[in-house]
Amino acid sequence: MRSFVAILTLSTLSFCFASIAIAQTQSEPPSTQHPILTVTGKGIQIYICQQGPSGPEWLFQAPEANLTDASGNPAGTHSAGPAWNSKDGSSVKGVVLVKAASSDPNSIPWLLLRASGASGTGIMTKVEFIRRSDTHGGVAPATGCDAQHINTSARVPYRATYTFYSAKP
Repeated sequence: MRSFVAILTLSTLSFCFASIAIAQTQSEPPSTQHPILTVTGKGIQIYICQQGPSGPEWLFQAPEANLTDASGNPAGTHSAGPAWNSKDGSSVKGVVLVKAASSDPNSIPWLLLRASGASGTGIMTKVEFIRRSDTHGGVAPATGCDAQHINTSARVPYRATYTFYSAKP
């Protein structure tokens, strides 16, 4: 019985690691890119209950998150656009190129975005790609959106790693 449990546990772990590896591979930037900034985003994903083609459904509206560096110091914010604002005054927007499912079904997908516009004179003006990985939470609620709750919003906590890339390190 112990060997069966050990095999089952190893199989489960192998599946989890394979899922993480697939999400990681699919959301990697081009090999010419180098990370210039990595931060943790902690905040909420905002959804609104709207009438869809098959009935009421939660639709994503925007993120609201604070960004912190590896030491836990404030590094900026993340908001609708999607946009990232650095504490140095620079900002960048992104366009989604790749969505890869998280290995955790209760977490939002990993993303690879291409920078589509920057402003200011700081680090965000160098960014060419943005990667969202290591997501925890943030998925739209499974319940609570029905005809009586149209235009109701839901604010779902999430955490993710954001890595910003440039061809010039």
